[in-house]
Amino acid sequence: MIQNSKFADLINSEKPVLIDFSAEWCGPCKMMPPILEQLKSEMGDSVRILKIDVDRNPEVAQKYGIHGVPTLAIFKKGELLWRQSGVQQAFQLKQVLMQYV
Repeated sequence: MIQNSKFADLINSEKPVLIDFSAEWCGPCKMMPPILEQLKSEMGDSVRILKIDVDRNPEVAQKYGIHGVPTLAIFKKGELLWRQSGVQQAFQLKQVLMQYV
């Protein structure tokens, strides 16, 4: 479980942090790991990618109004810059992230 203060530390970064809010029981969420691995291989250290299980971290999910999974969000310096629900492809995520790198 991630406390809100620990989550705040994770997203308070100079480089963009992509959070994959997901759940074990979510079918579409299971499609995201290979997509995120591809994204990481293309973007390298210019971005940090984290997976947050909403069932194990209900306070964080509630604080950011995560009602559906998967929901992807980009944070930088603690600020929410972008958010989208549903499966996103690597090229789509890369286009968005390039605005914040």
